[in-house]
Amino acid sequence: MRNELNLWVAGGDMRQAKLAELLAADGHTVHAYALERLGALDGVEMEESLEGAALADCVVLPLPAAGEGSLLNAPLSGRKHPLALVLDALRPGQVICAGMVGPQTAALAADRGLTLHDYFAREELAVANAVPTAEGAIQLAMEELPITLHGARVLVIGYGRLGRVLADRLAGLKARVSVAARRYADLAWAENCGYGVEHTGQLEGWLCGYDLVVNTVPVRVLREAELADLKPGCLVIDLASKPGGVDFDAAARLGVKAFWALSLPGKVAPVTAGKSIKTTIYNILTELGV
Repeated sequence: MRNELNLWVAGGDMRQAKLAELLAADGHTVHAYALERLGALDGVEMEESLEGAALADCVVLPLPAAGEGSLLNAPLSGRKHPLALVLDALRPGQVICAGMVGPQTAALAADRGLTLHDYFAREELAVANAVPTAEGAIQLAMEELPITLHGARVLVIGYGRLGRVLADRLAGLKARVSVAARRYADLAWAENCGYGVEHTGQLEGWLCGYDLVVNTVPVRVLREAELADLKPGCLVIDLASKPGGVDFDAAARLGVKAFWALSLPGKVAPVTAGKSIKTTIYNILTELGV
């Protein structure tokens, strides 16, 4: 990867804002678009239009790339930016990185001859994001529970990257941790770490003893039947990306306090999250020979 690049960061939350500043601090020429509510960013040229974006060595779109409808995800902008018009400003062959690229976004890009490199799909970013996500979930639990996590009975659903980090952090706070998973290998590893185990497909009837349930699986695993088993006061936190793993309508009917805590890295640790995205973008550029 070259030492000095022309980079554009378009849209996104505080993760992308910090990413822009970090890229500028590394000596690159950085332009930011659709982040104008922040006023100014250190070392970054704030742009009112995408004129010149087609000349960039790399354009970084947000995570997720698309917001509501067919708009660019741009919560730090005072305007609405149709994603199609953003893509119209770019050129085929350009390095364009975007996070959590859905089918509609991919189709819009393909129609314009553009290739989107999904940095959210990269393993290194998933591993790096696990720590701020776990810490953010613990922060939320501490704020919402009337008891300490020390001694609390906690169920972590899913034992992938995030589930492992979260279970470890909770155990470090002396919570009594159990893990629910589908794969017998995951259950064996969880048991080997000293956690209780449940099978994700057989949770109904086994949830009444928990003070906190945290889901990391993007599949509906906590339906009305499972939620009805929870004891009064049990807190549910869903960390899974859309479509999520909790039936929130059922939770509301049953009076279960449930939170869908999306994009925690950007909310609780935007600098760390920005660094992780920067590293991932650099890895992509290096692999592409930019």
